[in-house]
Amino acid sequence: MKSNAPRETFSGRSAFIMAAIGSAVGLGNIWRFPYVTYENGGGAFIIPYIIALLTAGIPLLFLDYAIGHRHRGGAPLSYRRFNRNFETFGWWQVLVNVIIGIYYAVVLGWAASYTFFSINGAWGDKPIDFFIGEFLKMGDINQGISFEFVGMVTGPLIAVWLIALGILALGIQKGIAKSSGILMPLLVVMFVVLVVYSLFLPGAAKGLDALFTPNWSKLSDPSVWIAAYGQIFFSLSICFGIMITYASYLKKDSDLTGSGLVVGFANSSFEVLAGIGVFAALGFMATAAGQEVSEVAKGGIGLAFFAFPTIINQAPFGELVGVLFFGSLTFAALTSFISVIEVIISAVQDKLRVSRSKVTFIVGIPMMFVSVVLFGTTTGLPMLDVLDKFVNYFGIVAVAFVSLVVIVTDEKLSTLGNHLNETSSFKVGFLWRLCIVLTTGVLAFMLFSEGAKVLSEGYEGYPSWFVNTFGWGMSISLMVVAFFLSRLKWKDETLAEHKGE
Repeated sequence: MKSNAPRETFSGRSAFIMAAIGSAVGLGNIWRFPYVTYENGGGAFIIPYIIALLTAGIPLLFLDYAIGHRHRGGAPLSYRRFNRNFETFGWWQVLVNVIIGIYYAVVLGWAASYTFFSINGAWGDKPIDFFIGEFLKMGDINQGISFEFVGMVTGPLIAVWLIALGILALGIQKGIAKSSGILMPLLVVMFVVLVVYSLFLPGAAKGLDALFTPNWSKLSDPSVWIAAYGQIFFSLSICFGIMITYASYLKKDSDLTGSGLVVGFANSSFEVLAGIGVFAALGFMATAAGQEVSEVAKGGIGLAFFAFPTIINQAPFGELVGVLFFGSLTFAALTSFISVIEVIISAVQDKLRVSRSKVTFIVGIPMMFVSVVLFGTTTGLPMLDVLDKFVNYFGIVAVAFVSLVVIVTDEKLSTLGNHLNETSSFKVGFLWRLCIVLTTGVLAFMLFSEGAKVLSEGYEGYPSWFVNTFGWGMSISLMVVAFFLSRLKWKDETLAEHKGE
């Protein structure tokens, strides 16, 4: 692409909204939100959750939209145009997406594999043993790293990379917008069918009681409030370049805040829907096993690959339940995965000014290779666990905190607020700026409290050399490499100096 070629745009607001919702709705909505809610007060958790959405999630979404839309670039270019000294933040966000991309693909591959496994119940009567032993062939990390490739993992992993890169190579409208326009309605339909089915299972009411019965005493626990802010923060795809990049593809007269409200509330609505479906199914599982819901309730990998296969084995029409659940996971993960890789593609394309198809594979093929080497092997699960933990807290939260501090102290919030108000239906002002400042404080607490905990206790019993190398080492490397990338000369310096419109 020539340096003076116009930037691609979404065909309209609805295409952008669908793509943004596709990015926000991911694995965390389905396998994290229900368990976080259950652990943090059940129905009472909805209060801090809504407050976090209104005071942090939506205000930060507006901020990302303003930066990307005003400065018309990926994260590094938008931050550079914002302030020449801010480019490092953009590359920091890009590198966060590199780490997320290389491990998110493997979970996407697992979900796709389990969609097919659901048809014949490949996991048998012992889903945990199958997942750990036969599917992942996981080794003992205490014995060192083992790069023995696992066929059942590497094949689907390569396949999902090629599918995602094919979509991304087609561009913003023909690739991202079109795929989101197909996958998101399918995801919603499949998950609604799953929820309705789950509600009619024996014991469903038991699961919903466990999820929604409020424990009001939890509201006095600060950790519950931090959990609410953390869920909103990680769920909405904010502060790590995705929404900046997507907003840069919007037309100049787009309603930014109106779109942000739709995306924010749609994401949260899907989370509540996921909670209902998941806990209705867990209620059935607990009833069938003669246990309490607390004994079967799990989050994350435990929910998806341990608990749900058990439910599928026991439920009538279990094959259908499996295809609906794991198919939903696959579609949700794919749209989020595409948005993660797009951040990197956009940044490199801005910097080098080369065609989209070329940059897609310049970025994608090396990332796919690293992804297969690290996660298509017997050390895949521990590696994923550590990278996921550290890139979220000491990558996303760290760059969000530092960049917000600089933006607030540089007194640029009013400029961004004015840009939002130029074309948007919902106007922002002092209250929006106050929410950004307060959220910066919340992020500081999350960052430093979690850092102190990991430093004193370690992480999940993994060897210190492993955590120090792939946890702390990776996190520090992101900052260092981002700084050096920001010092590389832009191919089109005039473009880089442009201050937005």
